Amino acid sequence: MERVIRVRTGRHVFQKELARLAAEGTADLSHRILLMLSDMAAELATINGRVEVIDAEIKALAKADADMQRLMEIPGVGPTIASALVAAVGTGSSFAKGRDLAAWLGLVPQQITTGGKAKLVGISKHGNRYLRKLFIRGAQTVLHLVRDRSSPITRWADGLKERAHVNVAAVAMANKMARIA
Repeated sequence: MERVIRVRTGRHVFQKELARLAAEGTADLSHRILLMLSDMAAELATINGRVEVIDAEIKALAKADADMQRLMEIPGVGPTIASALVAAVGTGSSFAKGRDLAAWLGLVPQQITTGGKAKLVGISKHGNRYLRKLFIRGAQTVLHLVRDRSSPITRWADGLKERAHVNVAAVAMANKMARIA
């Protein structure tokens, strides 16, 4: 017989509920299941601790490196994006201009040309998938969470959000961030 325990979505909600179930239990769950939940909660806590240590190392590395500090001045670029970009690209001297980096990341529109007419469709998705994903997440942060809306780049992003779909605006913002970087 199946037993259903409903948990709201979200990582933190799940972790709290898992810890609560492991500690308190319910009448529907056997002792063996409670032991398994307890083991899962302990393993998840260990993984979270390891992730926190790695995050602290990345932040310390970013504070010590001048290139990463300059990159983190760009809205939406934090220690993770800065360290990944410096690790993948270095100083960026291999790119002649910012558009080349954006194209290398796969953040430029794919072009379909037929009959002399060019049509732009989606992003090309060539290049570094991990960095592209990080830049898009950073762009979504700028579009939604940045409170200071007085800088030129956030005013541009607000205007873009009014004209285009949210996802299109996020990719365009990621493209702009990559060009600035």
